[in-house]
Amino acid sequence: MLPQRGRQGANDRPDGLDPANMRGDYSLPGAGLSESEAHPDPMQQFDRWFKEAADSEQITEANAVCLATATPEGRPSNRMVLMKGYDQRGFMFYTNYSSRKGQELQQNSNASLCFWWEPLHRSVRVEGEVQKLSAAESDSYFHSRPRGSQIGAVVSHQSSVLAHGREELEQRERELQQEFADEKVEIPRPDNWGGYVVIPSIIEFWHGKQSRLHDRLQYTRTGCQWNMERLSP
Repeated sequence: MLPQRGRQGANDRPDGLDPANMRGDYSLPGAGLSESEAHPDPMQQFDRWFKEAADSEQITEANAVCLATATPEGRPSNRMVLMKGYDQRGFMFYTNYSSRKGQELQQNSNASLCFWWEPLHRSVRVEGEVQKLSAAESDSYFHSRPRGSQIGAVVSHQSSVLAHGREELEQRERELQQEFADEKVEIPRPDNWGGYVVIPSIIEFWHGKQSRLHDRLQYTRTGCQWNMERLSP
């Protein structure tokens, strides 16, 4: 049962669940982010934090990231994806070009990413322009995936309506499994599936602190240079 509308501060849920009373205590000993500790290159700083997140036994998928896109009119949408690489160009992910995010990126190449590593009290936010990766890079990654995932990419017309339910999806999967039963036969990468790179213009590093006085360091790109500033929490 949902709380009644208009009763701010009241909680009529029978389970007693009240989101207003949910809050964490950001008090990791010695934790924080200072200008003197931060690397002047945000991609190097990301590399530091990402490695620490990947090494944490409390984080299963350090590369999970929320990707936000928007229509040309500015109507946003977001979803979780897996970041599959990063270098000085930016952050890479792979998807179906015909999906909702693919269609939105075709019309509006601006996007943002948000990583959240809760056990470390850290988040990284990225804003930038998105470009497609080369066919060679997309081919290389596609064929590095488990064979079942390759078939799944061919099977799924991502974001399209399944008029006949899940059975329609599973039937296509069975057909492709039979077609490519011989594992010596390479599964071709679909033309509408491949990689993108988010080329960052802004990268913000957030570290939780007590009393909500969090650390926020934002890097802004001007030409080939990065400028670091501290933001108020």
